[in-house]
Amino acid sequence: MSADADASGRPPPAPSLRARLTRLILLAVLAVAAVQSVIVYRTARAETEAVFDAQMERIALSLTGGIAAAVLGHDPLADDARARDFIIQIWRADGSMLYRSPSSDLLPPQAVLGFSELRASGAHYRVYALQTPLQVIQVAQATASRREMARQLAWRAMLPVLLLAPALMLIVWWVIGRAMAPVERVRQQVAQRRPDDLSLLPDGGLPAELQPLVAEMNGLLARLTAAWTASQHFTADAAHELRSPLAALRLQVQSLQRAPDAPARQLATQRLLAGIDRATRLIEQLLVLARLERDDAGALAPTGLNLARLARAAIEEQQPQAQASGIELMAALPADTPDDLHISGHADAMAILLRNLIDNAVRASPAGGRVRVRVERATDHGDRARAPVWLQVEDSGPGIPPEERQRVLDRFYRARGAPGHGSGLGLAIVHAIAQRHGARLSLDTSPELGGLRVNLEFPPV
Repeated sequence: MSADADASGRPPPAPSLRARLTRLILLAVLAVAAVQSVIVYRTARAETEAVFDAQMERIALSLTGGIAAAVLGHDPLADDARARDFIIQIWRADGSMLYRSPSSDLLPPQAVLGFSELRASGAHYRVYALQTPLQVIQVAQATASRREMARQLAWRAMLPVLLLAPALMLIVWWVIGRAMAPVERVRQQVAQRRPDDLSLLPDGGLPAELQPLVAEMNGLLARLTAAWTASQHFTADAAHELRSPLAALRLQVQSLQRAPDAPARQLATQRLLAGIDRATRLIEQLLVLARLERDDAGALAPTGLNLARLARAAIEEQQPQAQASGIELMAALPADTPDDLHISGHADAMAILLRNLIDNAVRASPAGGRVRVRVERATDHGDRARAPVWLQVEDSGPGIPPEERQRVLDRFYRARGAPGHGSGLGLAIVHAIAQRHGARLSLDTSPELGGLRVNLEFPPV
């Protein structure tokens, strides 16, 4: 068992994008709230210290003109409850004490003008000293008291941040849930589908980030639909078309078994071999058609092909069959296979197309008939480099009536009075390959040979 699987053998659940996004944003919110709290705390303490220092300065300045009242017993700190934490001492120029606030702590008479730190009576003080021509005023405040009040004020300043952080986290969680709702909706649409439901997913109302994903999924569904349809067609066609050849083979085997003498057995054997050849060809044609319908147009990258060279190779391949049937197979091809007869396509598919066209023409022609294959570039186009490339295969057979020329491109359709024992798949395969290559296919009557002429117009490279 894998180390990543649990006791039941199932792999651990995949990490949730929503949970990951929520966790990262909440961590970011916490980090920002923590940094902001530290900044607010330090700023509040610094500002509080500055306020306390300014208050000490104001007290000292206010005492420069109120010496008589202080000596008469009026306490200038009595009007300010917060100022009762201060120690005030006033010294004459000769060093004698003029005033001291009611406190058990005594500051040393030697004072550093301005702000300073000192220790007296076991405590730390922040002291401000101001000198006038007649006196020296000392205002001190215990450092512990200052820090305690600064801390309280700083915590009060931090309180809104600490209270708003959870609220902000809840808002983030709700917003992410709303933002991820389209993803959940698409997931539910896919999860609730039946196995045979390959319809496209709706893409309306989706955010821009999800639309490419849904478009690719719809493309995959379309390809699956095409593959499923092709598979169904192949199964139905194979079941329909193979039933008759197999039944014929069975009858021919029975005829071979009942043959009374050697000549009868030889005739039954020839018929059996011919039936096997027809069944083999039918199966090959079915497989080719199924492969063409299954492969999408972009399955293979097209390459540059010399159509005249491909046609010459196909003619050489089909020449023995034509000679055995007494058919003259002619090639109307340029001798040097010029480069301007190039097309863009797949070599294997084009070889199948040419083989089917020539084979159909040979089968349709009577003994002593003619079949001609022509490859040329259109001459009625102004720019030869942009002129289409033509492929024509014509025979001296009976041809196909105009009203049936479109129907013979369908699978398993054979024109009335068509010679031979074809399966009706040859032109359907040619049509499918032509569509894959962007070629235009048309059927008409050969003006010279009198039979069918198949025209294919390929776009220039």
